[in-house]
Amino acid sequence: VQLVESGGGSVQPGGSLRLSCAASGFTFSNYVMNWHRQAPGKEREWVARVSSPSGRITSYADSVKGRFTISRDNAKNTVYLQMNSLKPEDTAVYYCTPSGMDYWGKGTLVTVSS
Repeated sequence: VQLVESGGGSVQPGGSLRLSCAASGFTFSNYVMNWHRQAPGKEREWVARVSSPSGRITSYADSVKGRFTISRDNAKNTVYLQMNSLKPEDTAVYYCTPSGMDYWGKGTLVTVSS
């Protein structure tokens, strides 16, 4: 199993970023996919989830609801996280994971600062 997150960077408050996670080594379309994040000095927290295979059902942590959108492209074995109206408290390393499997990529760093 390989999970490769990308798309992180530095952005000002109120800005946007789109994260991607390319997955391989398992049947991507069969798995619910999640985004998690870990802020400096804090525990890792769940951010969002997208159903399989259609991706029609999504759920979000209260802290990002209305600002973040998770989606998937099974043809590309990729899950996305569109992040809008970013806040300094969104600063963290972001990871994608398939539900029920304890595999983690290296993550991608998002820094929100003026």
